[in-house]
Amino acid sequence: MTKIGIIGSEGRMGHALKAATQEAGCDFAGGIDKGDDPAALAKASDVLVDFSAPAALAANLAVARDAGIPILVGTTGLDDSHHAALDDAAKHIAVLQTGNTSLGVTLLAHLVREAAGKLGDDWDIEIVEMHHRMKVDAPSGTALLLGEAAAEGRGIDLPANTESGRDGHTGARGKGTIGFAALRGGTVAGDHSVILAGEQERITLSHLAEDRSIFARGAIRGAQWLIGKGAGRYSMNDVLDL
Repeated sequence: MTKIGIIGSEGRMGHALKAATQEAGCDFAGGIDKGDDPAALAKASDVLVDFSAPAALAANLAVARDAGIPILVGTTGLDDSHHAALDDAAKHIAVLQTGNTSLGVTLLAHLVREAAGKLGDDWDIEIVEMHHRMKVDAPSGTALLLGEAAAEGRGIDLPANTESGRDGHTGARGKGTIGFAALRGGTVAGDHSVILAGEQERITLSHLAEDRSIFARGAIRGAQWLIGKGAGRYSMNDVLDL
């Protein structure tokens, strides 16, 4: 039975992950939160699932590497330094990092990549996301994941071709850019739409999350998939073989 250790176990996602672990027939090896020792958890686990905070990522990667076990990172709000740390850890262990562990969102990103690649840059791309009032980062990790998928489809760099936070007299929309809009309110688990707007026609690709349990189930499936994988950096695309 796969022993899964959860970092960030007392948060909303942590509770959902514990339930999903049992649902999948895995063994809950234990959980830790801010101030706890991740090394002890790593020794008791076959794989770690991290939904904590960006500030804790480096330490969590280090204990996974020292224990020689894989780690799935679902923490959002990561910057370039965090991704450099993920790349470094992936030289030694299997690391799966994603802005969204939903299997549906993984497939959506694949469709966005395909659509962006097939359509020219005269089709404008806008990504609209809505989350609960307590979410602290924007755009969401999922919105950025979808933006990266669109940018990959077009063969462009996302940061250099992003428009967000429009306010006031902004001027005309830049051709070929990818726009982001973030909405916050209520208890929305996560709604994402990618709009491809051409001349006299639009395509909208959407995913609506009704409960965060979908992210937990996807994360546990990804964690199980990581067992036995060689050192390297993986994504949910690998889990679905896309």
